Amino acid sequence: MFFCCWGGGAVYSQEFLPTFETIPEGASVPKVEKFNGKSDSLFFNDGVRRIDFVLVYEDEDMKEIDKNRTFQKRKQRREYFEASLMKMGMELEAARSVVDEKLLFVKVHMPWDVLCTYAEVLHIKLPIQPNDLSTTSSPFNFLSCITRHFYPSEDLIAKETEYFTAPFEKDRLEYFYVKDRDLFFTPSMRSRMAYYILSRAPYEVRGNIKKFGVTKLLDGGVYKAAYPLHDCRFNVRSKEDECPNERYLLYNEWAHPKSFYKMQPLDLIRKYYGEKIGIYFAWLGFYTAMLALAAIVGLGCFIYGYTTQETSTWSKEVCDPLIGGNIVMCPQCDKECTYWRLNSTCESSKKLCIFDNYGTLVFAVFMAIWVTVFLEFWKRYQAELEYEWDTVEFLEQEEQPRPEYEAKCNHERINPVTRVKEKVPYTACGRCIRVSLGIGTVLFWIVLILASVVAIIVYRLAVFFSFSTRLQSDLKELEPFKEYVTAQMATSVTASIISFVVIMVLNILYERVAIWITDFELPRTKTDYENSLTLKMFLFQFVNYYSSCFYIAFAKGKVVGYPGQPVYLLGKYRNEECDPGGCLIELTTQLTVIMGGKAIWNNIQEVLLPWMKNLIFRYCTRVGSEKVIPRWEQDYQLQPIGKLGLFYEYLEMVIQFGFVTLFVASFPLAPVLALVNNLFEIRVDAWKIITQFRRMVPEKAQDIGAWQPILQGVAILAVASNAMIIAFTSDMIPRLVYYWSFSVYPYGEHSSHTMQGYINNTLSVFDIQDFSNKIHAVSLSYFRYRDFRYPPGHHRQYEYSIYYWHVIAAKMAFIIVVEHIVYLTKFVLSYVIPDVPYTVREQIKREKYLSQVILHETNLKLVTKRLKPVADKILKHNEDKEEEIMDLYF
Repeated sequence: MFFCCWGGGAVYSQEFLPTFETIPEGASVPKVEKFNGKSDSLFFNDGVRRIDFVLVYEDEDMKEIDKNRTFQKRKQRREYFEASLMKMGMELEAARSVVDEKLLFVKVHMPWDVLCTYAEVLHIKLPIQPNDLSTTSSPFNFLSCITRHFYPSEDLIAKETEYFTAPFEKDRLEYFYVKDRDLFFTPSMRSRMAYYILSRAPYEVRGNIKKFGVTKLLDGGVYKAAYPLHDCRFNVRSKEDECPNERYLLYNEWAHPKSFYKMQPLDLIRKYYGEKIGIYFAWLGFYTAMLALAAIVGLGCFIYGYTTQETSTWSKEVCDPLIGGNIVMCPQCDKECTYWRLNSTCESSKKLCIFDNYGTLVFAVFMAIWVTVFLEFWKRYQAELEYEWDTVEFLEQEEQPRPEYEAKCNHERINPVTRVKEKVPYTACGRCIRVSLGIGTVLFWIVLILASVVAIIVYRLAVFFSFSTRLQSDLKELEPFKEYVTAQMATSVTASIISFVVIMVLNILYERVAIWITDFELPRTKTDYENSLTLKMFLFQFVNYYSSCFYIAFAKGKVVGYPGQPVYLLGKYRNEECDPGGCLIELTTQLTVIMGGKAIWNNIQEVLLPWMKNLIFRYCTRVGSEKVIPRWEQDYQLQPIGKLGLFYEYLEMVIQFGFVTLFVASFPLAPVLALVNNLFEIRVDAWKIITQFRRMVPEKAQDIGAWQPILQGVAILAVASNAMIIAFTSDMIPRLVYYWSFSVYPYGEHSSHTMQGYINNTLSVFDIQDFSNKIHAVSLSYFRYRDFRYPPGHHRQYEYSIYYWHVIAAKMAFIIVVEHIVYLTKFVLSYVIPDVPYTVREQIKREKYLSQVILHETNLKLVTKRLKPVADKILKHNEDKEEEIMDLYF
């Protein structure tokens, strides 16, 4: 007999479900067995039944406060839960800890019949026959003698046989490729099915209210831990005959520093940790490989800028004492700031030449095309992995409701597809309320981030005044720094550091809020939950990380007025101005601080903290060398993996992807830094999950989920962002207008293509008599400021000049032309590059055909065989009738 669970459409066998009313509170619990002394054993004491999962709890009977009602309730819930597991067909065995006698380890085993039942429930795909399609040989096979050194050793990690697969059906077991029952279901499959049962086994029943799931018991302290076992120690090969030593192989061929140059063993990662972990490392490896090309081009752009900084005409004019030294600039703040000479910014103008050059324009266009190629080829590679890892139809077949969703199903509705009544946790109105509350909370936190950005802007304005007065003073202590440090640079660096600290603090606070909101929304499946949380977290992180960069790129120095009528923020602080060369160098500083600080902080958080925790735990629980610690207790001493798994790893890489693409026009070294970081990130993440964390529960995943459309959105935004940075943040368009303007309109005094006189042309004149703050007496009657305005004495003095409007027109034209060209190129590339390779499509068709022939045509043969006697009888009856009619006729 079969029936459907609430809202999920999943089918369960009645034989393996507990009858709640027949499980007494004092049900039997697994007997505590004595440890057999084998430290790497993965089996029960009988050496036959494999351990599929481990539960850990503290024995209340050994505590003096065992009469406390809380501990009694925990004990009753645990006994009920374990009785439910046994009623569902699981086999349990308990063992007391070698290190701490109060700890008990409950080992969980799934017998063959239970495995077959839940493999069908979860639609797990299993082999039906070996793959008979020949694979196309690579045209670069002649290089295999060289390239094989960059791959894991085939002697240790052999290539797995490829099979055609089909969703498992218990009644058709004979049609599946079963060579050995003990190896037919891999350990990761067994652990996944075990966790599925643990997540749905009840632990308390009161009338119509049923409480279930090991997650709730972990949160309530009934169990201290629940995890599948690692198959061996990471640095020592197991001596057990049945142990595959996959953890040991992964450490030596993947996570060990000596293997940093080798390709990742993705098939073994997927086999050991599941598809969800495998797809993350596949994406990270592919992204890193594609970054290599971007890093080479970006490094070439940087080298070009570095070598040409001394030959830049406009930079030499700034540093020339006869040109820049004779140009007196207006004070950069009110009251205390004094007039200053342009050549005091000589060093910063040279640094600006490194990043603000024509090579940057070429690199920005290249990156817009690169990101399209990256996303399109990733889709192709992902399609290959979907086929190889049997996740092509995962979302349609295998996605089950979350236990938290099932527990709240108390409303009925008509399923729009099946037109059958089903249980849901909320009405349509209740869902709208939950979603609206989530949206409102996210918007509130985004506004909070924007408020923090405004606060940092106010800090910049206030501190800039302090730095300006000190650097322009005659203090001897500051003399060595005046040549290299300007007020803008000092303000930018300190503000970037404070901004980074604020970003980290807001991240910690918002993370908990986002999880709470998503839990409140109660998404149906794990994929829905992760997609909802992903969108919330990314929106917040996008504003949190990028808001300060967008301010510098598109807001700072754009609305400052002119010396006679400056613009004030909050009526008190004079708006910031950019350096005479623009705000590009400040944007580069901001990106460097945030990217570098983020990488250092993440490594401390992800690597150093777990290592320190494990070190302290081992020190506190150390035992004598004569004691043998079993496999399950060795894993208990490791750190538990977070509930969100690799969510933060994805978030970290996508934020980095944003820095690499959105602002690459201001910082061509961003791909280089990202490449170096990712080369370490792959091995650090591998080392972390292999050596420092318990084994994760294997999970299925078809793709990278909601991160894919987020990456596509960032790629589209990057085109507009970089075009606007070149147009409005850098000084490239004004220079191009000046260079080509001699034949169009007589700007300046040049009569041919030259950059001579450019600096003088970009600085407007202001009469000192029109300046309200005449505090410092100077011999000059005028000074200069960065803008395109008419000079004093003109009938439209201090208004924008015709040159300003020509530059604005050129900037807008540049943005429109570049955007349309790049978007057209992206569209053509997306159309030309198919998402699924031809060979993969053919293999999918072949697999579907075999599934139909083997699993479905068998039924047709059986029906035909059963109907044949009936058909023969009808045929004979018809023949007899025909004979009678013929006899009557004749």
